[in-house]
Amino acid sequence: MRQGELVRLDGSKGEGGGQILRSALALSARTGRAFEIENVRAGRPNPGLAAQHLTAVRAAAAICGAKVEGAAVGSRALRFVPGAVRPGRYRFEVGTAGSSSLVLQTIALPLALARGPSEVSIGGGTHVPWSPTFEYLASCWIPWMRRAGCALEAGLNFAGFYPAGGGEIFARLEGKARPKPLHASERGAPSTVVVLSRVANLPMEIADRQARSAISVLRGEGVEATADCRELRGPRPGTALAVVGRFGDAVACATALGAPGKLSEEVGREAADAFAAYLRSGAALDEHAADQILLPLAVASGPSEFTAARASGHLETNAEVVQAFLGARIEIESANEETARVRVEPAG
Repeated sequence: MRQGELVRLDGSKGEGGGQILRSALALSARTGRAFEIENVRAGRPNPGLAAQHLTAVRAAAAICGAKVEGAAVGSRALRFVPGAVRPGRYRFEVGTAGSSSLVLQTIALPLALARGPSEVSIGGGTHVPWSPTFEYLASCWIPWMRRAGCALEAGLNFAGFYPAGGGEIFARLEGKARPKPLHASERGAPSTVVVLSRVANLPMEIADRQARSAISVLRGEGVEATADCRELRGPRPGTALAVVGRFGDAVACATALGAPGKLSEEVGREAADAFAAYLRSGAALDEHAADQILLPLAVASGPSEFTAARASGHLETNAEVVQAFLGARIEIESANEETARVRVEPAG
């Protein structure tokens, strides 16, 4: 496609959620190509832009001076015409328990590639369902982004649990990134496995019970793990657990959240079972890291190849959006239900 050609997207395709929009915003800011999207989040029970998606739109528009039409809660169509990306200091507020992590992931690539450093703070939900928790960002997503050549770090000021939100994350991006290929077909044996158990405004005993439950499940799978239990600052109560495994240069993470009426032991089992499923796949990347690393690899200096635990709907959706903006070639080959091999050939 020509550089100035408008990219047209159908938000009902693939998994039909917010992933199409977030990836389009990131790639539009990166490439300078305008896009229109219809049927925004058509596959969700409450279609259209929700608060976190609107914040992602505004954040992407702010960093590149974009002109936007259709930026309103509930909107099912959006037109985004970007300008040049401007590094700097930014502050965004979701205003609900909508995911601050997903907003950061929307603007991370264009700011990482900008001509100077940036600092970003985002208020909202930091530990909410259907999105990366802060522990996932810090322990898994950021290491893979760095390995792909994008230097950034993140921290947690306040924890914001569903449904109240009220949390805040911050990130620093060095800028001037030069994305490089990733080759991660083999995982190897785990060097360390750590259970990160977190509570806010609740007894530490809950964090201990969550961790003990996860460690017990992992031991049954032949995996030895250590516990890291901490209390988080935040306006409302909540609990979260992450199982983080390091395998030489590779890293993977599985998470679970507490909820009213949900036993601490169940939180631990849920995350440990998900991590055990990842281990059985034999893949290098967990299924969430696979789709989240696709964008920088699509603009890398050479081809990449990696294995992932399952070809998720988000991965396939991201591949379609990347190809629409960049013309990169992405092959996703599912060896079985547990493992997929992904090849990325950047355009040009």
